[in-house]
Amino acid sequence: MPADSPSARRILITGASKGIGRAIAIRLARHAFDITVHYGTDQKGAEETLADIVKAGGSGQIIGFDVRDGDTARSKLHELVSEHGPYWGIVINAGITRDNAFPAIEEQDWQDVTRITLDGFYNVVHPLVMPMVRARKGGRIVAMASVSGVMGNRGQVNYSAAKAGLIGAVKALAVELASRKITVNAVAPGLIATGMTEDIRPEVMAAIPMKRMGTADEVSAAVDFLFSEEAGYITRQVIGVNGGLI
Repeated sequence: MPADSPSARRILITGASKGIGRAIAIRLARHAFDITVHYGTDQKGAEETLADIVKAGGSGQIIGFDVRDGDTARSKLHELVSEHGPYWGIVINAGITRDNAFPAIEEQDWQDVTRITLDGFYNVVHPLVMPMVRARKGGRIVAMASVSGVMGNRGQVNYSAAKAGLIGAVKALAVELASRKITVNAVAPGLIATGMTEDIRPEVMAAIPMKRMGTADEVSAAVDFLFSEEAGYITRQVIGVNGGLI
């Protein structure tokens, strides 16, 4: 638990209307962080996440915008900072898959995956980072990468490229912000039981040493640790949650 006024610390989580994002939001809310639940299109899911946060004794609000739309993201985030003050933490979780063998990947599938991941990182973190620096209270930034971005994955050239780029951005930003006591890390899940992993081939499961999929709660636990006071000296790292896959 952070030592100084955790209730005053605000965290934005993108793509928090379901799955891993929702699990992260609920877990962090239990530490009295104020959670901003971001959604792209699923407002109902975001409202359900916020209801779960309140049920867990936490507080928060929802915000909706397409992370690919830099002007809208900047405008809405500047408004939030102006009204409520800077964020202490950011979790970049929004992402999609459009899997296919590379020759069959359409240009739109490449654009959607890479832009939501990489433009989304820039469009959300960029307007929030200088208010975080000026607050002089340190901070935490965690980006949800993937085992695919570390090792590459058949049928996911677009997704692997996007997540590898995200890891590169995390490592570079961590160097820039280290002296400000702002840590920047990535969490790279493997095969996690969510709506994005419904059709899993048997050979994929067989490749996992633990012979099972992970859970959203297991991923959120890693993020939870990175937001703790004890993780204050951990930055520029990629934390794998993958059952021994790599």
